[in-house]
Amino acid sequence: MWFRRVDIGEIEKAKRAMPHYFEVLSGREKPNFFYVKQVKVDFSKDDPLEELWNIHEEGMEKLRENDLSESPEKSLLDLKALIADRILEKCELCEIKCHVNRKESIGYCRVKDTLIASDFLHIGEEPELIPSYTIFFSGCNFRCVFCQNWDISQYRVGLRYSPEDMATKIAVAYAEGAKNVNFVGGEPTPNLPFILETLRYVKVPIPVVWNSNMYMSEIAMRLLDGIVDVYLADFKWGNNEDAIKYSKAPRYWEVVTRNFLLAKKHYKAEFLIRHLVMPNHLECCTKPILKWISENLGKEVRVNVMFQYRPEYRADRYPEIARRLNYEEMQRAAELAAEFELKNAMIG
Repeated sequence: MWFRRVDIGEIEKAKRAMPHYFEVLSGREKPNFFYVKQVKVDFSKDDPLEELWNIHEEGMEKLRENDLSESPEKSLLDLKALIADRILEKCELCEIKCHVNRKESIGYCRVKDTLIASDFLHIGEEPELIPSYTIFFSGCNFRCVFCQNWDISQYRVGLRYSPEDMATKIAVAYAEGAKNVNFVGGEPTPNLPFILETLRYVKVPIPVVWNSNMYMSEIAMRLLDGIVDVYLADFKWGNNEDAIKYSKAPRYWEVVTRNFLLAKKHYKAEFLIRHLVMPNHLECCTKPILKWISENLGKEVRVNVMFQYRPEYRADRYPEIARRLNYEEMQRAAELAAEFELKNAMIG
């Protein structure tokens, strides 16, 4: 039994912003990957990658036209998993595009084969998500100097599971009351092949939450189309200079805004966007981020303007962020959310 108090007002905001997700929770709708499993495609595992992509596009067209089959021999989800596995041989799942053969070596993200650092029913997420079956992958394509999960994002730790075993754990969590399966880290992007393979074996109608820094490559975005129900998406930096300084993420603004716009077009996908307000970064980051969200994703989108920053890991090397937020910064962030008319924002 769950004893955490749920804010009814916040749930109502979430329902306005995320109707598909709530339809899945009610049982009136299926999670997106269920439909992808019902798209019949014909391919061989030995087909050239270019040909597999062509078949993928045909399959996505079938998905959007609701051209579905009951238990096809080969599905669009099978194809997505195969393409993702091929990409590992010269990895470009994220925008770093290190091109390492991750079947043999560790990539820039410090991931080779998938390691699960921890997994549990999480009650510390937004009220519309809890209880959330949260799977923490080790490894990350960012190097955030203030990372609160640095012990798993910057090191290879955790256990190996087969996709079949992971699917069983998801089914058990669903039976125990999980509202969703929440892929996080670290960062889920380097583990996309494992995630897609796992979903092939998942039989329970559980929504997929992609809890990510949104630094995926365009290739990864194509594979995620039709898979994700909710993009639980970090929007960290309002400019490239800060992204390089604190996260070592080149071209951050261009990549992340591109991916938000791509995700906006994805099959039935919805957003819950997190912005962690940083000390001394209200005008350079919080303001342009909230303005961009309002102008490009709409005033109804669900946004969590978060005040939970604490200086962890190596933040003490950067005096300007080596403290918590003060009251004036919190007040200014709330004012900016109101200024840009983000009607379904969660503040604090």
